[in-house]
Amino acid sequence: MQVPFFDKKILHTFYGFLSVISVLTSIVFLFVEIDSTCKAAIGGGALALLVLVYIGIWIHANVRQSIKLTINTSEIEVKYGDIFSEEADLKAIAFNEYFDTLVDEKVISSNSLNGIYIKKFYQGRVTALDEIISSDTHLPEMIARENVGRTHGKKTKYRLGTICTVDDYLLTAFSRFDESNKAYLEINDYINCLLNFWNEIDRVYAGRTVALPVLGSGITRFREYENISDQELLELIIWTFKVSRIKFTYPSKVKIVVWQKKREKINLLTLKDLES
Repeated sequence: MQVPFFDKKILHTFYGFLSVISVLTSIVFLFVEIDSTCKAAIGGGALALLVLVYIGIWIHANVRQSIKLTINTSEIEVKYGDIFSEEADLKAIAFNEYFDTLVDEKVISSNSLNGIYIKKFYQGRVTALDEIISSDTHLPEMIARENVGRTHGKKTKYRLGTICTVDDYLLTAFSRFDESNKAYLEINDYINCLLNFWNEIDRVYAGRTVALPVLGSGITRFREYENISDQELLELIIWTFKVSRIKFTYPSKVKIVVWQKKREKINLLTLKDLES
């Protein structure tokens, strides 16, 4: 999403610059006599400069790679990049509610983040990942129910937002699966999942920096909210962080990593409205 030319944040920044210039020019004209011809030339030059400054502010807003927010005294950095190459102590990867690991283009797509994660770190040894998940001592507390009638994939269903820590990755039970193995969520599921996710983060982060993608962006289907935008998902992630009251103390912080190809759908400046 390109930042609009007359975006209110850009106008606010420009007005701040304009007020400073106005004060300085008033002081100059108060003590220095300038003939009318020069005044006209100076006025024209100043107008051209202001136009260039405004355009410069707008261009900077559209090419910037990140923005930092302060939420409940914690720092959240929203940036464009790749979750796998991002510098962070812990990185969240969304799995489905069963913590399935079968990358067969039916249960898990090889193009999804969890499909890429499995291929990247557990290609040819998925059973090792299954053993780590099954031996996690926290997961039994988060079981929702057993789906014994499920024919493909695992049968134990976990609460949305549940985290299984695997080295420096936080595998997160994020999406529901229907009988056709299609990922979906309802908007209430999404919000409750995020709130539980932040509670889980509070349990495991231990003063470390956590990076996460825009959860829900991609293949997840939102029932009755099919047209929900990446911008709205991003704002919901930040809003649920805010209401969860979780606090990250310096130097730890939260990084939300937006895939570079999604940058046209994101307006970083409007996120400033979510600051506390």
